[in-house]
Amino acid sequence: MTDTYFIIDFDSTFIQKETLDILGEISLDNHPEKVVRLQQIADITNSGMNGDSSFRTSLEKRIAILNANKAHLEELILRLKPIVSDSFVRNKAFLKANTENILIVSSGFKEFITPVVVDYGIKPENVYANTFTFASNGDIIGFDEENPLSNDQGKVKLAKKLNLKGKKIAVIGDGFTDYEIRQAGLADYFFAFTENVSREKVIKVADVVAASFDEVLNNLK
Repeated sequence: MTDTYFIIDFDSTFIQKETLDILGEISLDNHPEKVVRLQQIADITNSGMNGDSSFRTSLEKRIAILNANKAHLEELILRLKPIVSDSFVRNKAFLKANTENILIVSSGFKEFITPVVVDYGIKPENVYANTFTFASNGDIIGFDEENPLSNDQGKVKLAKKLNLKGKKIAVIGDGFTDYEIRQAGLADYFFAFTENVSREKVIKVADVVAASFDEVLNNLK
């Protein structure tokens, strides 16, 4: 059993892409403004990941643009399962063997994250993410605003609440919000994960730049 807690991001880290971008491709499939809206979602996501804008505002904007329904989530999950990052697929045995110490901490949504990560032995109760709110017809109209992960500095607030003790803590992610946990003194290492995307602003503040989960494990021995 490893002597480290792993706090792992989901979008562009555990999986290869940004989930709300893919949800947009599904929900806006026949929408007349599909191309414009998908670009808006991507721009808002990148701004948030670089730490250039309020996370809460970016989440509200993307939900409004998506025009999504609960029925779209099943197709989304089917599209996500084949695009788990290669190095996490390679290290599936490690994830399963150390399930007590593996936490997914994401500003994404449990409704689609949990069905993907449980295949890798990650416990549903170790998935920390937002949850959608739905209208009576299934339309996605918002999110649980009481969840700390829906707010700015959400990952920091959650890490404080988790109060992990007794082991080293490593944060692995591609975004500035992942680094904020380390910046707040709540982790021993921040690995800027570049297997799928490389953000210069994030790389500059990392303890280690890791092009794969193998490199994270090798660094921690």
